[in-house]
Amino acid sequence: MSYGNEAGVGRAIADSDIAREKIFITTKLWNADQGFDSTLQAFDASMRRLGLEILDLYLIHWAIPKKAAYRETWKAFVRLKEEGRVRSIGVSNFNVEHLTHIIGDTGITPSVNQIEIHPDFNQVEMSRWCHERGIVTASWSPLGQGGELLRLPLFSEIGQRHGKTAAQVILRWHLQSRHVAIPRSSDAQRMAENLDVFDFELCGRDMEAIARVKQTARLGPDPDTIEMGL
Repeated sequence: MSYGNEAGVGRAIADSDIAREKIFITTKLWNADQGFDSTLQAFDASMRRLGLEILDLYLIHWAIPKKAAYRETWKAFVRLKEEGRVRSIGVSNFNVEHLTHIIGDTGITPSVNQIEIHPDFNQVEMSRWCHERGIVTASWSPLGQGGELLRLPLFSEIGQRHGKTAAQVILRWHLQSRHVAIPRSSDAQRMAENLDVFDFELCGRDMEAIARVKQTARLGPDPDTIEMGL
């Protein structure tokens, strides 16, 4: 898909001595490939690049309502799941209307909805709606962008009480909010720090203080208005 890393991931899997069942592979359908037949063709191309027979998780990257193809795309996803070619199917950047349509069309609920969430854009209602229907909320850009969120004194103050960094506090907030957080880093030390969030817990006072963080505009595109090329 558009990230351009499927072939590289495929080579890494092939060269690795880690058993395949211990590696969880996710890829996405890009916007221009939506539609029933084109989705199936794009999936085949992704699998060739990855060198896999079965994918662990396949996501629709955006609904792109102007294209009006995401409902047929989801039907193709259901077909792939029924054929055993994908273990789990989900979506990314879908809102309640989009989710309601695809669930109503097929009776199949996505396993995951990957959306933008961080403490200053917390999407509480969207997350709750998904949780009530058994949809895992995965948060992209969980630490915000540009480091502004990390510089808020609140997170440093909470971190000092727990012996953790501001980023670790935010990631712990995601976990306790029932989000799967997907932080991105190329720094080995930061990767290790991002994983070191399971030995402490934010108290009710901490969570309430984070809930009061001023809400700002989303960083990414609006799911209702995004254009195909983005």
